[in-house]
Amino acid sequence: MGDKLYNCGFSIDKINQLPGCHVTACSALFKTEPEGVTGQDWYANCVAQVTTTQSPSQLLKGLMGIESDMGRIRKKRWEARIIDLDILLFGQEIIEYNNLIIPHPLLHKRRFVLEPLVQLAPDLVHPVLRLTISQLLSKLPIPPCGGTVVALEEER
Repeated sequence: MGDKLYNCGFSIDKINQLPGCHVTACSALFKTEPEGVTGQDWYANCVAQVTTTQSPSQLLKGLMGIESDMGRIRKKRWEARIIDLDILLFGQEIIEYNNLIIPHPLLHKRRFVLEPLVQLAPDLVHPVLRLTISQLLSKLPIPPCGGTVVALEEER
């Protein structure tokens, strides 16, 4: 919701300001069709690479704090929101806490995650599936009309 380009950039700046965190790379911004819902405006998505001294649970708490500070109110799953920050991977760790699963359990099924992720780490191996990000992306079916992911820079 709101100014999607600004919200993405602002949240990346805020991640970079979290204690012990440094954003080392960021993909292009992509405009993507919402999944799991209808009647919503398309989303803006990107992937950031972050080095951190924080634990995964500390990082998640920081990300949720950024979401809250930006005005996100969690009501129901997949609703329109100002920002949605997820931990996709944490090195090669496999983590299952009550509110945190790493690798993200839907990472390998989402073109809107894999397209930007392949820009940063095409040869990174998924710690559970043991396939590279490029291989995971190549296994996804091509959406109707040639695809749902459009680099936002192409619209300018």
